[in-house]
Amino acid sequence: MEKIIIFLVIFIVIQWAAFFFLRYRRKKELERLTEYLMRVQDSRELPSPGDFGKGAAGILGSEIYKLIVQMKEQADVSKNEKEYLADMLANISHQIKTPLTSMGIMADLLKTPELSDEARIRYVSNIERQTERMTWLIKSLLTLSQIDASLIRIKRKTVNLRELLCEVTEPFELMAELKGVEIKMEVDGGIELECDRHWMAEALSNIVKNSLEHTGGGGTVRIYGEKNNFSVNIYIRDNGEGLEKEELGHIFERFYKGKNSSENSVGIGLALSKQLIMLQNGVISAKSESGAGMEFHIKMYSDVRL
Repeated sequence: MEKIIIFLVIFIVIQWAAFFFLRYRRKKELERLTEYLMRVQDSRELPSPGDFGKGAAGILGSEIYKLIVQMKEQADVSKNEKEYLADMLANISHQIKTPLTSMGIMADLLKTPELSDEARIRYVSNIERQTERMTWLIKSLLTLSQIDASLIRIKRKTVNLRELLCEVTEPFELMAELKGVEIKMEVDGGIELECDRHWMAEALSNIVKNSLEHTGGGGTVRIYGEKNNFSVNIYIRDNGEGLEKEELGHIFERFYKGKNSSENSVGIGLALSKQLIMLQNGVISAKSESGAGMEFHIKMYSDVRL
């Protein structure tokens, strides 16, 4: 009987000891968890989670850490978006301010009573050019904002490639003639392309314009296309000044202006083209060497999805 009593006493003592040990351990785990949350609150960087222990406290600590990581990632995205928006607004303000200032000066000069007819015509032409530049800039920025907000609806239809390229190059014929640059097109009349005609023409126009601007007198902008089982390939190649390798990786970035960019360059034309091409299940790449011209390769996939 005494042995039984002794056994029961030992059993009860062990149970109570285990109870208090587990209670103490859980208390310590909760203290570590609370301390970690305080460090998260006071620190700009996400501190290491450490060991939250096992069991319910460990699971709770692990879930809290995952939640904090997710919240931090969302906060970083929000911060990056705000910084991007601030930079974009600053760039827009700068780009619009320049032509507005020029137009203001020209308008003041037009008020001069003794101004000659020749000078008056020159100032009016300058204002017209600046107005066209601002119209293009605002239109392009609106298109980019529509792309960012997923508001552009692509309507892909079957389009004759040669007819599309003729439509694209026609507005640049006078510009090319004045610069002494020849536009050559080598596209089979039977090639058809699945795309949104309006937005594809917009994308290609920016690329042709870029090639013309960087090709000197006596140069050539060559456009040719081909089709295989997977895609329609469009190449726009010039023999102009080209780019250094370190610049080539940035040409599709918004507001990027290379060393050889003109003063009137905004740096959004190629970025806009890339976005519009990607929306239509295509990709664009470029290769160049300084002094050896530039080649743009547009690959529009037909049945194969990216």
